[in-house]
Amino acid sequence: MALEGSHDPYRRLRPFDTAYTRRCRTRAGGGRAVRRHRPAFPFQCFASEGHFAGNDEARLSALLECANDPLFDAVWFARGGYGACRIAEAAIERLDHAAQDKAFLGYSDAGYLLGGLYRARIGRPTHAPMPVDIRREGGDAAIVRALGWLTGDRAGLEPSLADRPTVAFNLMTLAMLCGTPLMPGLAGHIVMVEEVSEHLYAIDRLFFHATAHMGGVAGLRLGRMSDVPENDRPFGADPEAIARFWCDRHSIPFLGTADIGHDAANAIVPFGLVTDAHRP
Repeated sequence: MALEGSHDPYRRLRPFDTAYTRRCRTRAGGGRAVRRHRPAFPFQCFASEGHFAGNDEARLSALLECANDPLFDAVWFARGGYGACRIAEAAIERLDHAAQDKAFLGYSDAGYLLGGLYRARIGRPTHAPMPVDIRREGGDAAIVRALGWLTGDRAGLEPSLADRPTVAFNLMTLAMLCGTPLMPGLAGHIVMVEEVSEHLYAIDRLFFHATAHMGGVAGLRLGRMSDVPENDRPFGADPEAIARFWCDRHSIPFLGTADIGHDAANAIVPFGLVTDAHRP
């Protein structure tokens, strides 16, 4: 999904003309953010092929079409983006100058693209709510938070952001990024992680792998680990204890919690430093 200003560069893009997209705009309340940024959904967003919203080529084409068009102000990933890892490298190789100044907003599997963009120093990758969050309880506030950020409203930023560069990832996504050409250098960064629907033993495995690739980071903050499935026996440690264990193993400062997660309260984390030069 892309966000456009007052222009209508693509008549073939489907704007808010379905129940889903109309609901997203209605819940946003018609405020300043919506009037300034009018979302447009490529038809690909409504496609279905197996687990994916269209095949790899269709998804890659739609992403490039939006990202490389100067009439769009931002690229806002419509939902989690499972399969983003399949097209991220090809997309980054084919982004042009028009993508350089765009914000790219999303979370979950969209983190493959956010991480790759940050490594390549393209655009302004930002961990932020997505349109699909309108389906969640409190989803209207999530939509307002993301659109507000694009107009300069900082109220939705993660509260702990300060003078250190920061990134935010789904823990599974970060662990899978490690060792790949999409993995950004994180030395000196505060790393925030969240997870959903993973057993505690799986969270332990993910921290084992991710922390081994986090040498030199400034610290880790733990977002919400939600909907943890019940195991056949107690694991013996909660998510914070697991995070602290692996942080201690690799001499990573554990800095406490972060207000991010797979939920409507998910806060905004621009990758890098939050400074005047990093305005939306």
